[in-house]
Amino acid sequence: MDVLELIKQQVESNPVVIYMKGTPEMPRCGFSQRATQALAATGLPFAYVNVMEDPEIFDNLPRYADWPTFPQIYVGGELIGGCDITLELYQSGELQKLMEEAVGKSNTVTDTPSA
Repeated sequence: MDVLELIKQQVESNPVVIYMKGTPEMPRCGFSQRATQALAATGLPFAYVNVMEDPEIFDNLPRYADWPTFPQIYVGGELIGGCDITLELYQSGELQKLMEEAVGKSNTVTDTPSA
């Protein structure tokens, strides 16, 4: 699978995903640490991808959404930004709302007609 297709799949299949250096438990940069703390403070689930473990994602993610730095946070399939923007959204209460909406949509079960 092409790496950009893999990234697209990860972004679209997770309501909230952070591409970060390290893991939420062991971040490898201060920006990733602060961003994951803001995500965790919402009390809502989120996925993460450690870009240090996958050189292809590390090299190609900046091309995916034309965002040059890490971390990158996607909510509802859309890039919301990096650390500073995520912290601003958290402080304003907007991050909570965005994440609740994205997580709620992913948990919605639609009825399928029976054959």
